[in-house]
Amino acid sequence: MMALLMAVGLNFWAYWNSDEAVLRMYNAQEVGPEQMPDFYATVQTLAQRGTLPMPRLFVIDDPSPNAFATGRDAEHAAVAATTGLLRILSREELAGVMAHELAHVRNQDILIGTLSATLAGAITALTQFGFLFPHGRDREGNSSGLTSMLMIFLAPLAAMLIQMAVSRSREYGADALGARLCGNPLWLASALNKLEQGSQRIPMQAAEEHPATAHMFIVNPLSAGFLAGLFSTHPPMRERIQRLQAMVNQR
Repeated sequence: MMALLMAVGLNFWAYWNSDEAVLRMYNAQEVGPEQMPDFYATVQTLAQRGTLPMPRLFVIDDPSPNAFATGRDAEHAAVAATTGLLRILSREELAGVMAHELAHVRNQDILIGTLSATLAGAITALTQFGFLFPHGRDREGNSSGLTSMLMIFLAPLAAMLIQMAVSRSREYGADALGARLCGNPLWLASALNKLEQGSQRIPMQAAEEHPATAHMFIVNPLSAGFLAGLFSTHPPMRERIQRLQAMVNQR
């Protein structure tokens, strides 16, 4: 119960305050129709099509092309895009990316992500409490130290893998809904292809410094490392593009 309450408390605070914290972390600057009329008009059209309130728009001065959505609900949503993304995408591709981000808002993925993080945090804290206050005994009456040590490492690892699996499934859902919102799945597919190549060529330094925020972005902003696929918060890009292309054939 102590572990669960601790996880609920930390993630409740994050649910209500993390949007502003993340935007400050990336030095995102809010823009309106006066500063970026085309960008604003694109998002406004998509929000109306998805029966969503107009989110706040932010631009991050970073050459790595990427974008994310944040906010605890549709009424407090914010969408951010990097200058690198705005520079390389066509208007149709930009619409695909923004539709994907608005799909996250409509699907309440911030709430779902918070719930999965709460469960993962509770499991991690529970194993730590179990190590600090061991009570298990083996058949000889000795403390089961090896079991405790294994639980310390394996239980949080399992929780983390489940959390990442949830994140990957939400990306598929946002792709599908985003494709319907923008009206053409190939716009998003083309944008994803460009964004993956661009993010690999130009790493996002701010994301490398704050890897816990990587799951928020439309493409993984982190440089690939050992077991990158297993521990990735994003599904394989080839699979995402293939699913979008398949949507065209189903129309």
